[in-house]
Amino acid sequence: MDDRPNLREFLNEVSNFQEEQPVAPTAAAQAALAPIGQVVEIAGSGSQIRMEPQMLAALQSHADPSIAMSGQVGSQVKMVVGNNWLIANVRTMREGDKGEVLAQIDFLGEGTKAANGSMGNFRRGVTRYPIPSSAVLPVSTEDLRAVFAASDEPHVEIGTVYPTDDIRGALYVDPMLSKHFAILGSTGTGKSTSVALILHRISQLSPEGHIVMIDPHGEYSAAFKNCGEIFNVDNLQLPYWLMNFDEHCEVILTTHGAERQRDADILAKCLLAARTKGKDVSQYGKVTVDSPIPYLLADLNTILVNEMGKLDRAGDTLPFQRLKTKLDELRADPRYTFMFSGMLVSDSMPGLIAKLFRLPSQGRPISIVDVSGVPSEVTSVVVSVLARMVFDYAIWSRTEAQRPLLLVCEEAHRYVPKDESSEKGQAVRRILERIAKEGRKYGVSLGLITQRPSDLAEGVLSQCGTIVAMRLNNERDQACVRAAMPEGARGFLDAIPALRNRECIVCGEGVAIPIRVRFDDLEPEKRPASSDPSFARLWRETGDEAGIIQRTIKRWRGHGR
Repeated sequence: MDDRPNLREFLNEVSNFQEEQPVAPTAAAQAALAPIGQVVEIAGSGSQIRMEPQMLAALQSHADPSIAMSGQVGSQVKMVVGNNWLIANVRTMREGDKGEVLAQIDFLGEGTKAANGSMGNFRRGVTRYPIPSSAVLPVSTEDLRAVFAASDEPHVEIGTVYPTDDIRGALYVDPMLSKHFAILGSTGTGKSTSVALILHRISQLSPEGHIVMIDPHGEYSAAFKNCGEIFNVDNLQLPYWLMNFDEHCEVILTTHGAERQRDADILAKCLLAARTKGKDVSQYGKVTVDSPIPYLLADLNTILVNEMGKLDRAGDTLPFQRLKTKLDELRADPRYTFMFSGMLVSDSMPGLIAKLFRLPSQGRPISIVDVSGVPSEVTSVVVSVLARMVFDYAIWSRTEAQRPLLLVCEEAHRYVPKDESSEKGQAVRRILERIAKEGRKYGVSLGLITQRPSDLAEGVLSQCGTIVAMRLNNERDQACVRAAMPEGARGFLDAIPALRNRECIVCGEGVAIPIRVRFDDLEPEKRPASSDPSFARLWRETGDEAGIIQRTIKRWRGHGR
């Protein structure tokens, strides 16, 4: 015979006991004091509670939306432990042997219990756990207001906490940026607009900040034209000599296997000679093949020719010929003018760093680097150079007044893919993985944005302390986010496929506890150019087709990629 106490009798006893208490609670607190279940099991993870289905059904018609949601998957419940309220998140629910509801919960934090039953001074973490048979109560909007009340730490408000109408969702800027963040969401969920909203709010909080964003589709130029600097192939002027040896290899070498290694050895010798030619090397200290010292492409070409002339057999000249041919192609191709122009040999590094990193920012703290016009063969190298400049600057400026930098990488799965087999893109992969692992020590923050987290290298996503997850339709992507989310946020995961556009789950260092947020509306002039076309409306429009085709072909031929 089951000797467990009858759940309904237990709830009635708790209610009678609370009615006899001398302190008159507020109306919201009174509603929240009605118990809905009891604790069954306490474990390090996967603690369990038992709830009465009729009590849960009765809550659903409550005027307070938070109380109406209490006890459901992804919602919160609370327990009394001494003089504290303990808040837990409901992860899973199932029916028990006697028709009761059994739920797995994750403890989130605790707040002080006032005489009238209200909660205050909420903090993450648990000092004391409840014992089995402790009463479980619903959480009210007033409780959530105490839980989500933004502290005095610097923060930005991004939207409204679900299911309330007026509790603001806050991101704490220092914990979020110091430990990196990721924004994940399938195409069409409002991801780009939400990214723009977060960056706008951070820029408004810190108008003298230093943010560099890699924009592969040219979406964000429209969003930040009034509060940032826009760079593209027309004005970027990224000198070739800023590339390190690995990046030179990705651009110049065309072979594989043993031949590639032989070509690389020759390139290393000639590149070092070109970097040091005609210079007083003592002013630089130790010069290596990676040192960002200006050199002439003509000098590299001449050195290759001279080295080739020293060889006895014609067969030995093939690697030199390959390198020289590729070098000539890069110099002659107008698509590479932004990087391989002969005009870029002067030492423009100080000016480029000042403009790109917003030093000083002059109230425009964000640089949008639009790489949509960069030839696809060198896009990953361009991103690698930019990311490495951010990291290297942070390392070599350690003895100076610190200027922390934020690097935001859209379509991150392109540059740090799970597949490591390709020789192309290894340089950008290495630097972004290094920033993810070591960046916080040097004041470099990494923001990763992707629609395919399952295609992203696992090590990089696991380094992100804050995860903003929008709707993800693919099961592999959902599983990837489940693995990256902290234990206490697991109850929110079932909601990810059902999130509406511009809704998200936020968990990790940047929030007090995991939250579901409806993003604020962003002013039209601050939105990225990423809205989907209306086929039904646009297919009704006609006129000037010949002119459209002519102008399009002209631009196409003039800037072919």
